[in-house]
Amino acid sequence: MTGWHVSTMTAPGTPSIADPYRFPGALDDPAPACDHGTFEPGDYLLAAPAPEQRVPLPLEPCDRRRLDLHAALTTAGIAPLPGDLAAIEALCALDDTTHAALQRWITRTP
Repeated sequence: MTGWHVSTMTAPGTPSIADPYRFPGALDDPAPACDHGTFEPGDYLLAAPAPEQRVPLPLEPCDRRRLDLHAALTTAGIAPLPGDLAAIEALCALDDTTHAALQRWITRTP
């Protein structure tokens, strides 16, 4: 198989819409149909910003640990419940060594 192919796994009678995030350039048609209507003339998809043009915003250590913890839980297939957010905040306030052990336990890596 060569090139990109749009999946044909849609409900009967519905148009096959390519996801622009998974298939860049799939919506180059000037007026493609979608579930939310049609694109108007002058509408366009925004390109991803170039890395050198992004605003550098350093993360606080607890914010970085929270993102890492959510990523580890998601990778392990563990969905935090709404009541778990306070526990996640408390865990992210711990030091990096404790947080590394916590991630090792979640991901079961030696």
